[in-house]
Amino acid sequence: MNIAFAGLKHSHIFVLYNLALQNENFEVVGAFEDSAEYVALANKNGVECNYKSFDELLNDKNVEAVALGGAFGERGKMAIKALNAGKHVIADKPLCTTLSELKQIEKTAEKSGKKVSCMFTMRFDEPKILAAKKLYDSGALGQINNVIFSGHHPLQYGRRPMWYFEKGLHGGVINDIAIHAIDILSFAFGLEIETLNAARCWNAYADEQKNFKDSGQLMLTASNGAGIIGDVSYAIPDGVEFKYENYWRFQIFGTKGVLDFSLGGGKATYYLKGDETQHILEDADTNNYLDDFYKYVNGDENTILTQQEVFAATKTALEIQKFG
Repeated sequence: MNIAFAGLKHSHIFVLYNLALQNENFEVVGAFEDSAEYVALANKNGVECNYKSFDELLNDKNVEAVALGGAFGERGKMAIKALNAGKHVIADKPLCTTLSELKQIEKTAEKSGKKVSCMFTMRFDEPKILAAKKLYDSGALGQINNVIFSGHHPLQYGRRPMWYFEKGLHGGVINDIAIHAIDILSFAFGLEIETLNAARCWNAYADEQKNFKDSGQLMLTASNGAGIIGDVSYAIPDGVEFKYENYWRFQIFGTKGVLDFSLGGGKATYYLKGDETQHILEDADTNNYLDDFYKYVNGDENTILTQQEVFAATKTALEIQKFG
């Protein structure tokens, strides 16, 4: 599949670019970025921007799929244009920043028959999450009734792209970060969000950008009645950053057991009802999300991530963000 890259304003897109170069199912045919600053960044990351405009890229009949990695607020419109041009779309998360954009993406995808995916990488390359899914699927935890998760990140002001702090380009910390947890709660534990009870976003850490709401908390109810509490704030201090051992922590409480794990460090542990022993959950094998995207585009029904799941998680995250 011939794939082109459009929007190179976030580092995640360079990870996808390098994976595509190494994947035998894909041929990278080029890239486009509209900002000279980020063209220079792309060059430093080994990416040549050979298209002079997004329209030129979309008019290239050799391009079958477009990967989107621009500012968050740019992605929705670019996805709609790409679908209208007859291209499949894979985007860094978030796919878009408004519910109206999402609705139009859904309609355009249906009309064009082209597929949409998103870099929900935690479904694929996090061994603890895949192991947690196996444990839940085995029935060992019983029905999940309570969840506490945190997705704290470092702010990295001055190192993150400055468009984060421009009005209309970021779209909110819940849509940016909590979308991963919303997807994982569905994927690994079968929890679909039914009710939004509370959400709050506020400025606590970005002293130089008081209008940027860097902190977000939420309280949800799943369709089975489970209560979910989450915090997705840019609260990790400079210096600690991604070395923080409780980076992405999930505490899962079921009728038969409790599971606790963090992606930042340590082993996943669980306790089962009637057993005082702490059990260690061994990591599971990971998967390749680009291979999964390739199979999905080519009609394989046995894929890990579907377009419907991308749309569902995005809709939920945007609804919570709007409330907060």
